[in-house]
Amino acid sequence: MAMDMTPGAPVEITCGDGIVLAGHLWRAEGAGATGTVVINAATGVLARYYHRYARFLAEQGFDAITYDYRGIGLSRPADLKHCGYRWSEWGTRDFEAVLGFARQRRPDGPLLVVGHSIGGFLPGLAHNARWIDRMLTVGAQYAYWPDYDRRRRLGLVWRWHVLMPLFTAICGYFPGRRLGWLEDLPAGVALEWSFRGRHVETSHPPRERAEVLARFAAVSAPILAVTMSDDEFGTVPAIRRALAYYRSSSATAVRLMPQDYGLAEIGHFSLFHDRHRAGFWQDTLAWLRDGVNPWPHRRFETAG
Repeated sequence: MAMDMTPGAPVEITCGDGIVLAGHLWRAEGAGATGTVVINAATGVLARYYHRYARFLAEQGFDAITYDYRGIGLSRPADLKHCGYRWSEWGTRDFEAVLGFARQRRPDGPLLVVGHSIGGFLPGLAHNARWIDRMLTVGAQYAYWPDYDRRRRLGLVWRWHVLMPLFTAICGYFPGRRLGWLEDLPAGVALEWSFRGRHVETSHPPRERAEVLARFAAVSAPILAVTMSDDEFGTVPAIRRALAYYRSSSATAVRLMPQDYGLAEIGHFSLFHDRHRAGFWQDTLAWLRDGVNPWPHRRFETAG
């Protein structure tokens, strides 16, 4: 069946510091919305990559919101070199503003989050994340290099933790598009990724670290954390490390196999491609609608 690609309605969302984010809203089809789903992108991935999934959710009765973080895609400033944006602001300011926008639109309906990669970790940085009713994360982690798949670790470290900061220092921003490595990134975003330590709070000034941990602890929404067996970033240790911050949430983690969907490989980025409409996308509805894990046979313990 051909997929309806009617575009979502453009929206502008103003953050607390005045930065305006560009996003899209897909309104639920049928009578009334089952809930609102905010879709958080991976680092360096344009929001438009998730538009087909957003349209799918609207067809299933959800309102869906996609948006580009500050410094990315439609939210990119005219001067990327001197914007001063940091990765942490994608959570403390951008996601926080989008969640507020969603809550204001539908104060009473369920508020859900689908977060891909870093997009599943950012919610814990927002002070209003306590509003979230349920979260689905996909390969969610924060790029601590020892957690990368050991078979690909050396190459990933070379690319993202040696070459990335080097190119950023030379250009004043990370020229990802020119290199064919995702999208361009503000220097602050790229360098926070490249030099992230074992504990994410250490990327914040010492006076802010207790507050960072308190914000994560304030999130009580149940989390279903999904990863693939061939995800080089979202390994089991990486998923566990990220979930440990959400210590007040009931978390379920599953590790799927490409063979579950009749494929030889899926990896970190593929699950939001529309080839997964009849498989993975359909499966996610059980969690988003009813809080039911559709993959109980693939569950693993969240504590190492």
